[in-house]
Amino acid sequence: MQWIRMGAGAVLGGSEQGETGGTESMLIYFAGSIRAGRGDAGLYHRMIEYMQRSHTVLTSHVGDPDLQEDISDRQIFLRDMEWMRQADVLIAECSCPSHGVGYELARAEQLAKPTFIFYNKERPLSAMLTGDPFFHICPYGREEEIYPELDRILNEA
Repeated sequence: MQWIRMGAGAVLGGSEQGETGGTESMLIYFAGSIRAGRGDAGLYHRMIEYMQRSHTVLTSHVGDPDLQEDISDRQIFLRDMEWMRQADVLIAECSCPSHGVGYELARAEQLAKPTFIFYNKERPLSAMLTGDPFFHICPYGREEEIYPELDRILNEA
C-alpha cells in the first residue's frame, strides 16, 4: 500500500502516479520540541533532511538548531495550523516532552491526519500517546533505526 492524497488528509491504500511514474510527493508536518528544549534539534534536522529527499516538510524550521521566530505567538499558531491542514501526514519526534507537540498531536487526531510518533525507548513516552490507538508509535533505540521506518511510512517500500 502507498499513501495517497484525499482532500485535506491522507489515507493508506492504492497508489497515485505522477508524470514520471513515481509516487507523488507528500506534504509532511514535522513536530518536535522547540520551547521545551532543543537538545534533539540535530536529530530533527537529520530526520527532516532525510524526508526532504523525496517529500516536502512544511515545518523544516523545527530542525534549525538556531531557530528564532520573529513573529507573534498568534502568527505562529495560525501559520502552523494552516500547515497542518495542508499536510498529508504528521511525523513527530517526541523524546523531549513538549506541550506544543502534544497540542499538535491532538489537533492531528481531530483532523484525522495519519500520525506517526517516534521516540527513543530509553525515555518513557506518555501513556496518553501510547494508549491512544489513533497514533502509530515508532520506538527506536538508535538513530539508524529511524530511517528504514520513515521509508516504510512514506514510501511503503
